[in-house]
Amino acid sequence: MRFSIPAACLGLLLALLAGTGCETQPPRPPAPRPTPAFRADKLDEIDRAVATRVAAGELPGANLWLEHRRTAHHGAFGSRALEPAREPMSEDTVFDAASLTKVLATTPCILRLAEAGRIGLEDPVARYLPAFAAHGKGGITLRHLLTHTSGLRPGLPSRGDWSGPGDALALACAETPAQAPGKQFVYSDINFIVLGELVRAVSGRGIDQAAREWFYGPLGMRDTGFLPLAAGLPPSRIAPTERQPGGACLRGVVHDPTARRMGGVAGHAGVFTTAPDLARFCRMLLGGGELDGHRVLSPATVARMTSVQTPDGIPARGLGWDIDSPYAGPRGRHFPVGSYGHTGWTGTSVWIDPGSDTFVILLSNRNHPTEAGDVRNLRREVGTLAAEALADVAWPTPVGAAAPFPADDPGFGAAGPADAGVLQGIDVLERDGFRALRGLRVGLVTNHTGRNRARRATIDLLHGAAGVELVALFSPEHGIRGLQDEKVADGRDEKTGLPVYSLYGERRAPTPEQLAPLDAVVFDIQDIGCRFYTYISTLGNCMEAAGRAGKKFVVLDRVNPVNGVGVEGPVLSAPRSFVGWHELPLRHGMTTGELARLFDAERKLGGNLVVVRCEGWHRADWFDATGLPWTNPSPNMRGLAEATLYPGVGLLEACAVSVGRGTGTPFEVIGAPYVDDRVLAAAMNAAGLPGIRFLPVRFTPTASVHQGKECGGVQMLVTDRDAFRAADLGMALASTLHRLWPTELQLGKMASLLGDPETLEAIRAGKPPGEIRAIRDRGLPDFLRRRQPHLLY
Repeated sequence: MRFSIPAACLGLLLALLAGTGCETQPPRPPAPRPTPAFRADKLDEIDRAVATRVAAGELPGANLWLEHRRTAHHGAFGSRALEPAREPMSEDTVFDAASLTKVLATTPCILRLAEAGRIGLEDPVARYLPAFAAHGKGGITLRHLLTHTSGLRPGLPSRGDWSGPGDALALACAETPAQAPGKQFVYSDINFIVLGELVRAVSGRGIDQAAREWFYGPLGMRDTGFLPLAAGLPPSRIAPTERQPGGACLRGVVHDPTARRMGGVAGHAGVFTTAPDLARFCRMLLGGGELDGHRVLSPATVARMTSVQTPDGIPARGLGWDIDSPYAGPRGRHFPVGSYGHTGWTGTSVWIDPGSDTFVILLSNRNHPTEAGDVRNLRREVGTLAAEALADVAWPTPVGAAAPFPADDPGFGAAGPADAGVLQGIDVLERDGFRALRGLRVGLVTNHTGRNRARRATIDLLHGAAGVELVALFSPEHGIRGLQDEKVADGRDEKTGLPVYSLYGERRAPTPEQLAPLDAVVFDIQDIGCRFYTYISTLGNCMEAAGRAGKKFVVLDRVNPVNGVGVEGPVLSAPRSFVGWHELPLRHGMTTGELARLFDAERKLGGNLVVVRCEGWHRADWFDATGLPWTNPSPNMRGLAEATLYPGVGLLEACAVSVGRGTGTPFEVIGAPYVDDRVLAAAMNAAGLPGIRFLPVRFTPTASVHQGKECGGVQMLVTDRDAFRAADLGMALASTLHRLWPTELQLGKMASLLGDPETLEAIRAGKPPGEIRAIRDRGLPDFLRRRQPHLLY
C-alpha cells in the first residue's frame, strides 16, 4: 500500500470549512492548481522495485518513505518476519537502525555539546577521556572521530571475555592507530563508540538518555530510542534480525554484536526507529534544526554537520554523515554531491537532498533470518528513482549514463572519450598525462586485456608516454596475448622489443633481479570477480615481491564485470594456494584496485600502493552498462554470460565432468559421458534456483575433459542475472551430480577451488540446500566488514 498526501490539501480543507458565513463575498479568481510533487509513473516504478526485490528473497520486507517539499509517498512491503511464522509488514514497524545510530544519536549529541561550549571539535579526545592518549592517540581530535579519519581500525576485537561500556572504552583506549590522523578515511565503529562514551563523560548522561531528552522527545519521535523492549514497545511491532545459534531470531535486541556486549547502548549502534519517526528527524534537518517550533540544533550546526569536513584527497564526509564516499550508494545517480545520508548494516538507509527539499528512507531487516539478504542494489535503485520521481526537478545526465561508447569509435585521445562515459584506470591515467608515473622506470604486469576504451594496448601507451620509461613486461596465466591454456615461457614483445617475463611458468612472481632496475610495478589486467580466477593471485604475488623490494606498486583499476555488489560464499578457509591466494569468498564483489587495498592492509605488503581509480562506474553496474568494449580475459571466457556462470560452473572443472571447454559455449554447458541429460535437466529445474533454467543437451568437447566423447548434460540459461546466484548453482550441481552419479563424479577434487572443507562435507553428506547455504555463507558477514574500508566506489 502507498499514500501520497500533499500538505496543501489540509490547508485547502480548512479554508473550505472556514468559509461558512452567510455574507456575500466578492468574487475571487480561481486558485492556481498546485504542481504535482511526484511523477506517478516513477512512484509506481519505486514500488515495483521494492516489491520485486522482496519477491526475489533479497529482503523479507521494507518500509519506504519518500518526501518532497512536505508531500510524502510511503508504504510497507513484504513481511516483517519470516520466522518462526510469517508476519505482514506494517508502516509502524520498528527497525534496528544499526549504524544510523551514528547520525541519529551520537553526532547530534556531540554537536549539541559543542553548541553549548562544553567541547570543541578540534580538541584532542584525550582532553575528555585521558586514557585515550595511550598508544600514540594523543593527536586524535573529535573531528577525526566524526569524519572517520582517526587512523583507528574498523572495530573492536570480537573475541575475549569483556562486556559493558567500560570494557569497550578500555579496549578502544588500548588501540594503536594504523596511520596518522587526518591522512586516510577508514570507516570505524571504534570512533563512535568513543564518541558515545565521551557524551557520557561530559554530560553525565548515557547516549540513550541524551538522545531521548535532547532530540527524540522534543521532535515527537515516540517510537525511537535504545532498548525498545525496556521502553515498553511490544515485540510484535519490532522487525526481527538474524537467527542465533540457539535457533531464535533477535527481536528487540540490537543485532550488532559489539553493541550487544555493551548492553545495547553504544555510540555506533543500538537505536531502533520507524519510518514516520525518521521522517520527522529528516524534516528537522531540512528545517535547519527546527521542527514544529522545537529547535534542537542551530542552522549553523546543521550546515556544518552536513557539508564536507574532510580534507582534499579523502572521500567527502560531513560530521557523521556521508556525502561522497564508497558507502554513498543510496544517493543513486542523480542526487548531487552536497546531499547527504547514511546506511545501516541491517538494511537501513536515509538520503537527504537539501537543494530539492527531498529525503528518501528505506528501512528493512535484510539480515532476517540470515545474513544472505542484500539491499545494496535496491538502495541505489530507490535513490535513482526517487530523484526521477520529483515532478518539478530536472536533473543533469548522470555520470556514466551517457550514450554507450561505440566499439569502433576512434574519438579517444589524451582528453578522454568523447561521451565521458565509464573510464578504466588506464583511461584516467592517459587523460591525466600519465602524471602518476612521470619520471619513473616501470615494469608492467599486463596481458591483452590491458587496453583503453579505444582498444589501444597499455603496453603501447606507456611505451610512448613522455616522461615514463617502460623497462620490462610481466605476463600472467594465458600469456601476454591471452591465447595460451598452459604454462608460459619468457619471451620478448615483438612491437616494443621489451623483455617479457612469465609469471605462469617457472615463477609466479617477479624476481629481485627483475625488479632491481625498476622504480615501480604497474598492474593492468581485467579480472572477472571470482576468487579462483588466477589474475588476482598474480596481483597478490607481484605486490608481495614489490613490497619486499621497496618498489612502488600502481594498480590501474578496472570495473568488476559482474558488478561490485554481489558477494557469494564460501570464504576461503582451506590453506592458501594459487587458486585461493587470500581469504576471499567465491565471488568477492570487488575491483582489482579494491582487492589490492585489501591485500595490502591484511597481508602487510608494504603500503607503497597507488590505485588509479575508474570513473563513472557504479557498484551495481554490469559490464554491459559501461559502454566499454569487451575483451575475452582468457580463451574460454568469451563473454559476460560465461563470466556470470563461471564461479559456480568452474567449481566442478576437476570433478570428471566437462564444463564446456572445447565447445562453442564454455561454462554454459556441463556434462559427462555417464550423465543422462534429461534426468539432470529435470533435477536441476526441480531445484528451483532463481534466475536460471536448464535444458537437456548432448555435446562432444574437442579439448580438455572428455575430449572427443559425447557427453550428456545441461545447457544453462540465465533468465534473471540479478536474481541468479552462481554459488547456489555450484552447490546444486555438485549435490545433484553426486546424488545421481556418486561413483563417477569425483567430488573430492572440488576441494581446491571450493576452498572450504565444511561446505564440501555438507555436499558429500547430502544435506538440504538450506543447511549447505548456511554452512557455506557463515564467513560472509566477517568478510563484508573486512572489505568495507577498502571499497572505492
